[in-house]
Amino acid sequence: MPVLEKLDWVHPRLEELGALLSDPQIVQDQARWRALMREHNQLEPLDAAVRRYDQMLRAREEALAMLSEPDMAEMAREELTRLQEDIPKTEREIQMLLLPKDPDEEKNVVMEIRGGAGGEEAALFGAMLMRMYTRYAEGRGWKVEMMDANLTELGGVKEAVFTINGEGAFARLRYESGVHRVQRIPVTESNGKRQTSTATVAVLPEAQEVDVQIDPSDLRIDVYRASGHGGQYINKTDSAVRITHLPTGLVVTCQDEKSQLKNREKAMRVLRARLYEKLRSENDEAYAERRRDQVGTGDRSERIRTYNFNEGRITDHRIGKTVYNVEAFVDGDMDEILDALIFEDQQRRLRALGTTGRTEGETR
Repeated sequence: MPVLEKLDWVHPRLEELGALLSDPQIVQDQARWRALMREHNQLEPLDAAVRRYDQMLRAREEALAMLSEPDMAEMAREELTRLQEDIPKTEREIQMLLLPKDPDEEKNVVMEIRGGAGGEEAALFGAMLMRMYTRYAEGRGWKVEMMDANLTELGGVKEAVFTINGEGAFARLRYESGVHRVQRIPVTESNGKRQTSTATVAVLPEAQEVDVQIDPSDLRIDVYRASGHGGQYINKTDSAVRITHLPTGLVVTCQDEKSQLKNREKAMRVLRARLYEKLRSENDEAYAERRRDQVGTGDRSERIRTYNFNEGRITDHRIGKTVYNVEAFVDGDMDEILDALIFEDQQRRLRALGTTGRTEGETR
């Protein structure tokens, strides 16, 4: 495997990072320390895979040499059979570890859900999606935090914004952006007629202050009393906050907390995420290319999935995959389709890479 010859830098770099991470001066510089720790964590599995692969190649050479020895030939053949399976698997593992890392993969998520076509049924579908993602997050030990919600009398979601905080949240949920479609008999339908409704989902990586700088003079901040079914403290205090980013026209509201300060902090988190996505999409060609290489475009105008309750099926249109567990899926059992989406994206990226390895400079 030619890639192994290009990866002799991995273990020395890992040892170098270990020394740097214990350097008191670097420990004091938390930003640099975190960056080095992130690189160290990324290189550890690659180093382990390369070492394991090297051992397999040596074992294969030894087994081939033993074939000429009558009393060792049978054992050698068994060893070669095992290695014939294990070596390609390890090669593939190394290829996957060499794929360029999206710096957003480990970030928390800001998720926005809006009811689409279908009136009250679309809003109820939006509420179902919000519950689905909440249950999925809880199953993985992630924390869900509501930012803002505009609910209907029946508990549907006209619009909801919430965060999902957990390691790798964006990497798992990034493919959920788009139009989701439901086909079922609505609870609001008296004649038993099936209806098709939609809801849109946007998944944004949560940005930190170091990711995007916001000039306070570019903000208009208004406070008002929470209203509608989404406010916990309706008409009691001027706690709701609306922040307008004047240069872009982006508007974020938050009324979920009783405290005006907490609502302002939450609204700023959502604003940073929206600005981060907008700025990177516009200015970073490499980032835009990675977005295009994902499964589907992630555009909210693209229908990505259908939930058909009459037939009990979920169909993801981007990869043509159908599973017949709609009730379990909307209860948070999403991994079968999410894993398939991630796998398909990895295969596309491998094909786009056009090589089995990268140089040290490309990887780092």
